[in-house]
Amino acid sequence: MPTETESNTTAATSDAPHVPTSVRALYSDELALQLSTLRRDLHRNPELSWKEQRTADLLAATLAGFGVTDVKRVARTGLVARVPGRDRSAPVVALRGDIDALPIQEDTGLSFASVNPGVMHACGHDVHATWAIAATRLLLNSPAHGDVLVVFQPAEEVGEGARGILESGALDSVRAIFGGHVDRRFEVGQVVAQAGALAASTDTFRITITGAGSHGARPHESADPIVGAAALIGALQTIVSRRLDPAKPGVVTVGTINAGTAANIIPDSVQLSGTIRATTIDARALLTGEVRRISDAIATAYGLRATITLSGGTPPIVNPEITVNWAREAVTHVLGADALMPLGTTNMGGEDFAEYMQKIPGCFMRIGARESGGRVIGAHSPSYYAAEDALFIGAAVLAESARVASAALGE
Repeated sequence: MPTETESNTTAATSDAPHVPTSVRALYSDELALQLSTLRRDLHRNPELSWKEQRTADLLAATLAGFGVTDVKRVARTGLVARVPGRDRSAPVVALRGDIDALPIQEDTGLSFASVNPGVMHACGHDVHATWAIAATRLLLNSPAHGDVLVVFQPAEEVGEGARGILESGALDSVRAIFGGHVDRRFEVGQVVAQAGALAASTDTFRITITGAGSHGARPHESADPIVGAAALIGALQTIVSRRLDPAKPGVVTVGTINAGTAANIIPDSVQLSGTIRATTIDARALLTGEVRRISDAIATAYGLRATITLSGGTPPIVNPEITVNWAREAVTHVLGADALMPLGTTNMGGEDFAEYMQKIPGCFMRIGARESGGRVIGAHSPSYYAAEDALFIGAAVLAESARVASAALGE
């Protein structure tokens, strides 16, 4: 359950018991209270992907209150704010915070729990949006060498928002981009900033197996798509175990199977859907290609026809060394080297921050969001929440990452 501070305090607080004194000193009591209030307002009023209008309006009003005048509305419900640097002609760096919620009924017990039935911030985007606001304030107080664009991105949960931001052209001048995600596997004050794969690609497949139906008592008169689908489900599991290099992580999961209308009827068709995950481009290509090949082969073997649709999701996130080094330098400046933690496991979850990194060098971090003594809670869970103190850490690390990268790019 949430801590007493999280669950029983009805008014926002400027206390930050898990934040180092050096980081807490970056925020006046008034600013800390404002940020806490904003986070709780966003959490209480979550909005689904592409519906974040109230959220965007509130964020825009907060930026205006800071005196930020260059704020563009992009990608329907997104915002991009420009924070002036010391040298307006220097290379531009970007920070990203996502703002959308999930279709989940909240069960956290928080005093500021969602008031929107069936919608909640079950992935911490209320904190991400708030730390992007906080990073803006910190960069106004202590500017980077060049301008910094702070992106408030919609629709991460459906994997579409980053593409929308890029298509708007708002980031065309950006030379490096940084982002992060709250993670309750790590305590507040711990940060993962490491090179290599940090998140997987996210492709979706839909397969229709078509045969010929008949009475269940006379299966010889049919071309049974259920039997073919059963064989296909088993065969798909051999892709990772027999076709993919064992040193490379991969997942092929069948998530739905739909067929039939009665126990004594063999249907004409079966529909399957699932997800494909990989952490490298070549593994992604192999897995998606094998799903097609095996589906066609199994269908043919059973006298059936397979129709396969692959919906291209987000690419994997693979952090390059140079941007990771900038982020690690920033974490060390803000928190000390002991704050840097290894991820410790392969993450097969997806994140559309990867779309930015197809065009812009970037680094994506995991930011600790578990209060001391708190329990690990998986994201996308009705009981998920991020410790509020994480927003102060995340903002400080992101703002400093922008300063370090901007200085390096300006040399």
